[in-house]
Amino acid sequence: MSDRLCEGRVVAITGAGNGLGRAHALAFAAHGAKVVVNDLGGGRDGDGASAGPAQRVVDEIRAAGGEAVANTDDISTWDGAGRLVAQAVDTFGDLDVLVNNAGILRDRMIVSMTERDWDSVLAVHLKGTFATLHHAANHWRRRAKEGHAVDARVINTSSPSGLFGNPGQGNYGPAKAGIASLTVIAAAELARYGVTVNAVAPTAMTRLTEDIEMMRQAAEATDLTPEAISPLVVWLGSARSKDVTGRVFGAMGNRFTVLEGWVNGPSVDSETRWNPEDLTGVLPDVVAKAAPNADTMGNRPGA
Repeated sequence: MSDRLCEGRVVAITGAGNGLGRAHALAFAAHGAKVVVNDLGGGRDGDGASAGPAQRVVDEIRAAGGEAVANTDDISTWDGAGRLVAQAVDTFGDLDVLVNNAGILRDRMIVSMTERDWDSVLAVHLKGTFATLHHAANHWRRRAKEGHAVDARVINTSSPSGLFGNPGQGNYGPAKAGIASLTVIAAAELARYGVTVNAVAPTAMTRLTEDIEMMRQAAEATDLTPEAISPLVVWLGSARSKDVTGRVFGAMGNRFTVLEGWVNGPSVDSETRWNPEDLTGVLPDVVAKAAPNADTMGNRPGA
């Protein structure tokens, strides 16, 4: 490869045993990165564990001449996330890029969702993203305070389900929306240490989405392979993305979109405190003037 964007960079990727994470790990390695492949090895609902998926990806990378090690820690636990970051530093001497990709699904309608369905999904997606980010951020802060030049990257994984909403994902959607918000906040906090933080909201065929009829139909016309998403993630992990931070990107096939978040829309003011009954005469009109919410694919109805 003539232009290896991440030559020598150390990259830790969670949930890298299958799907998007595997594609990202192979792509980073092809661009010269040293990769820590994290995967607990459980099912798509989060149950079970196996060292197999992470090690298979490591074997693929090594067979192609790259450098990689496996990690099977549970990043939804504080100590597991800390061990992942420590392993990257202990094995390769530093950490340059953290890709938060691990995820599970426990889809239910709200009326039938259990407490475990809620807790487990929020733990892996939102807590797992925060926990690894926390430990990595502390590593980079220490490096910066010691006088080392830090040029680090975090790429989180959100989802259209979290940004635009999708029935049946009352746990997954809020977790992914929280990741988008965490991305913006972390970007503002960590800039002083030389760290950029961005997120990707991918649409791809993986074991989490392969049984969704809408996805199968879309895949007939669009490249929905995980490998189509990885070029964006690799670029965001490279030195060339240093001026981009606090952004969430939509990624579907060969289309990458900068997503625009909540902004103030139409409003109504009063010189005195509102009486609730008076709002009936004004709020419906204000709502009617506002842009409609996007559909589940992020498109504005009627646009």
